[in-house]
Amino acid sequence: MNDSTEPKIEEEKQGGFFSRLKSGLSKTRDSFSKGIDNIVLGKAKVGPELMDEIEEALLIADAGMPTTRRVLDELNREVAENHLRTPEQVQAHLKTIMVRLLSEHQTPWDLASKKPFVMLIIGINGSGKTTTIGKLAQKWTKEGKKVLLAAGDTFRAAAIEQLQMWSERAGVPCIAQKHGADPSAVAFDAVQAGIARKSDIVLIDTAGRLQTNTNLMEELKKVKRVIGKVQEDAPHETMLVLDGSIGQNSISQARLFHEALSIDSLIMTKLDGTAKGGILFNIVQEMKLPVRYIGVGEKAEDLQEFDPTLFVNALFER
Repeated sequence: MNDSTEPKIEEEKQGGFFSRLKSGLSKTRDSFSKGIDNIVLGKAKVGPELMDEIEEALLIADAGMPTTRRVLDELNREVAENHLRTPEQVQAHLKTIMVRLLSEHQTPWDLASKKPFVMLIIGINGSGKTTTIGKLAQKWTKEGKKVLLAAGDTFRAAAIEQLQMWSERAGVPCIAQKHGADPSAVAFDAVQAGIARKSDIVLIDTAGRLQTNTNLMEELKKVKRVIGKVQEDAPHETMLVLDGSIGQNSISQARLFHEALSIDSLIMTKLDGTAKGGILFNIVQEMKLPVRYIGVGEKAEDLQEFDPTLFVNALFER
């Protein structure tokens, strides 16, 4: 009986997952699909006119000129090599290229490789960093993992309270000190507590004021160094949370944070609030880093593990 029901349950889960993804990307899909519909439904033949329409659709979605050029170069080569004759064939190859671009820097990670697995979560204020930590805590707790949070954004009292609220909601402990405390001390205590309590995962929140402030970057470097003194090789993942709705500004943020802290991976939030979700292609090509999660709504389940194929399909499917 299990053999017949388990695939069905998994299919239903995937169906709901994809429906939420499609819904969350509706603004981007609507703007992107106008151009894509012209490709399939329009009268343009396979040639320069069709490529112009593809270029326009990608740029409107904020995929950026470097990514758009690469897509068009690869698509023109495939049109020639595979003798593509119809817009439908071109569209199918376009999807394949887009999935490939998003996939080439994706790497697996093993949360069980260290105990505790320490994650340093960074990003500017307003990126959704603290909320993302709370959602991850809920997700992993439901999966049976022991999670511990650290309220390392000690410069914003509301951030401490917000993370404590998420910890209560997820039923996990939160290490916090008073407003204005040394964030490195909070991180130090949290990793020590994670080791003592045999936690599986420690998630450390950080201050998120403007990334152009050199002093703040030095502060984050200090937090990272202190964590490494408590547990060898920690933090095991330094994640940058980016707000998808700010478009090209997210690229300059990513560059500066990466230069200062050697980011391991990315999370992009608020993709449901923008018609320019194509920025994800631009970010991946620019940073050459894996995207772990994307946020496509307010609910905890709307923070989804990033799947390049599902993401591209959600942009094309009406």
